[in-house]
Amino acid sequence: MKFQNQRQVYGETLLELGRENKNIVVLEADLGKSTMTCLFEQEFPDRFFEMGIGEANMTSFAAGLSLTGKIAFTNSFAVFAAGRSFDQIRQGISIPKLNVKIVGSSAGLSDFGDGATHQSVEDIAIMRAIPNMTVLAPADGIETRKMVRKIVDYNGPVYLRINRHDLPDLFPEDQEFVIGKPYLVREGKDIVVFANGIMVSRAVKAAEEVGKEGISVRVVNVSSLKPVDENEIKKFASNVTGIITAEEHSLIGGLASVITYILRGNGLPLIPVGIEDRFGQSAHGYDELLEEYGLTTENIVNSVKKLLVK
Repeated sequence: MKFQNQRQVYGETLLELGRENKNIVVLEADLGKSTMTCLFEQEFPDRFFEMGIGEANMTSFAAGLSLTGKIAFTNSFAVFAAGRSFDQIRQGISIPKLNVKIVGSSAGLSDFGDGATHQSVEDIAIMRAIPNMTVLAPADGIETRKMVRKIVDYNGPVYLRINRHDLPDLFPEDQEFVIGKPYLVREGKDIVVFANGIMVSRAVKAAEEVGKEGISVRVVNVSSLKPVDENEIKKFASNVTGIITAEEHSLIGGLASVITYILRGNGLPLIPVGIEDRFGQSAHGYDELLEEYGLTTENIVNSVKKLLVK
């Protein structure tokens, strides 16, 4: 299985698009070597704006650039991209529906060494709550590349959530990414797992493990958190015994909230796998944090078995 780093893929794709479209401009908050916008800066210094540690000013500046016909990409760690700039995003970008792409890097717990201040467990909830905002969380490098290309053609505000680490490729190379569409990753008939980000690959692994015991698990990648095709979600949740959601985000306002809202009243039991109402913390490694917060294949396996207990 091939692994790719979402940050690297993002930086390379942004550079490719910069060569194709002279209206693309990139703004950075002093993290270019981490977000990988440094690749764009090296080739297009005249279209790159280093704004320093000033995300709010960066966001307002991007809004102004968009009013001149530019496609502006703002970049920072996800916790700062969504949190520090909230007022500017809401007032200056989302109300007028400006064509600004907000890229939150090192999302979730993936910046394991810097602790709660740098780990974004609530960014999706924040961005989903803003009217006119599109919210995307790719499962791998392939989907990241397709998303970045898609949002350049989409006219309006977008929030794109990028993981810091290498993730296994799952999204088919020949599959088009469509904003709003959930994707079937693995067919199954007993339980459905709705997942996004790193949890998609963990859900697939869990499905493989329980499959050895004759349990059939359907895995669906919900990488578009807003908008979401509700009819497709309902279709994927049909003819199963129970539902699991799996996300590297707070259980408040993220994927669990999306799915439970869409499927309200359907009567099926649902177990959410995600981060309880708590902040992140520092650790020696990423896997150590994922284990601490229950974002594991084992937790999904155990949840599947709980749902099948009569």
